[in-house]
Amino acid sequence: MNKHTKYLTRILTAAVYDVAIETPLDYATNLSDRLNNHIWLKREDLQPVFSFKIRGAYNKMAKLQHSVLKKGVITASAGNHAQGVALSAQKLGCEATIVMPQTTPQIKIDAVKKRGGKVVLAGESYNDAYNHAMQLVAQSGLTYIPPFDDPDVIAGQGTIGMEILRQHPKPIDAVFVAIGGGGLAAGVAAYIKNVRPEIKVIGVETEDACAMKQSIAAGKRIELTEVGLFADGTAVKLVGEETFNLCRDLLDDIIVVDTDSICAAIKDIFDNTRSITETSGALALAGLKAYISRHQCQHQNLIAVTSGANINFHQLRHVSERCELTEGHEGIFAVTIPEKPGSFRHFIDLIGNRSITEFNYRYGNDHKAHIFVGIQSNNTADLQHIAQELNSNGLPTLDLTHNEMAKLHIRYMVGGRTSKVANEHLISFEFPERPGALRRFLLHMQSDWNITLFHYRNHGADFGRVLIGLDIPPADAKKFQIFLDNLGYTYQEQTHNTAYQLFLGEPANQH
Repeated sequence: MNKHTKYLTRILTAAVYDVAIETPLDYATNLSDRLNNHIWLKREDLQPVFSFKIRGAYNKMAKLQHSVLKKGVITASAGNHAQGVALSAQKLGCEATIVMPQTTPQIKIDAVKKRGGKVVLAGESYNDAYNHAMQLVAQSGLTYIPPFDDPDVIAGQGTIGMEILRQHPKPIDAVFVAIGGGGLAAGVAAYIKNVRPEIKVIGVETEDACAMKQSIAAGKRIELTEVGLFADGTAVKLVGEETFNLCRDLLDDIIVVDTDSICAAIKDIFDNTRSITETSGALALAGLKAYISRHQCQHQNLIAVTSGANINFHQLRHVSERCELTEGHEGIFAVTIPEKPGSFRHFIDLIGNRSITEFNYRYGNDHKAHIFVGIQSNNTADLQHIAQELNSNGLPTLDLTHNEMAKLHIRYMVGGRTSKVANEHLISFEFPERPGALRRFLLHMQSDWNITLFHYRNHGADFGRVLIGLDIPPADAKKFQIFLDNLGYTYQEQTHNTAYQLFLGEPANQH
């Protein structure tokens, strides 16, 4: 037994089932066959608020004294916790005030109001909303319901671990859980490690919001200066104090994954269940798949908690595009063909019966032309074979499948070349995606230099991404660098990116 045995009693006596359901543990047949392991999905996306958060919120509130509930509760949240608190308050007959950032999508505001929550909009970020909530607590005497760093909240989430062991009494090799503030991972680990300590409990974070992994490595809580927002449900800069202690002592490992891996996991869940999770909801499965790849596991019993399904519908466009590129189902290539009759036919013959997902042609000069092409395939090995075959048949080919600028911008821009700009510099920028963000970016970009190219596309994702060309005379190079550094945006010089040189740069016959 470990020193966190007190959580066994807390979890076993948690009051969650007045509002939460015991979610099914579904066997993922297709995924199991493909990955040669036995994979189950713990379907927390099927809860009444489409997220596990209802468990912890209700358990915390149900244990409050009636006199405290009568005064009302308050929390700060832009997502699943907000809905959990609102529904719990409705069930317990008390008032709930939910402080949300002004940038919160209307669909989430409406969801909280439908459940009887009083919405207060404050600031542009979660931190702004939290600070305002604390002011209201001081003024009104309302009781704050924390999203993760509270023993009763942790115990409520821990009932998921209790259900998993009851639903799957046979051997389990590992259980995977997403980590934001750490409440879910701490609760699940607290139960499983006390009852079946041989089972590995593995946390999963995104590579741009891995506060728990960094904190455990440092031996103390580390606050991140910024976090990626694609998996917004787990985008936490500072994990909880209690959740840190539990995760440090009980987790066997923490795996970090990228955005494309999450997109692929969302598709895997859909293919197996016909349900669509939110980005954070697929995080555990993305980690499970990374674990199999890393350790070359076979025939193991692995469980991933699908923690939520409150996805922004427009985000699915980005998810769909990226998941195909992640696991070798689609590749994008730059192919150079001779500018002569029969070249197109030769190219098409080499592609054969493979499905072409997009095809962009751009004249290079009197001797050659460039093709930007997307090709569906069965796997990564097939994509490598395509590139080798084209190259060996006299059509120089570059694989752009992992070229971020090509995936985000160039594939939508082929054809915008010019020979009239002598000193074009190409820069990519990122900024947190929220209403009005592009306008603010444009205001900051005002300068005396001529803008020669501009591309922005709302991917329904974490960051707004802009590709911009500026005509910068050589004499202004130092001044331009100072300008970039003072803007305050994350940027990267893309002038020498191969995709730009081939499809948007100055035509070769002009040099």
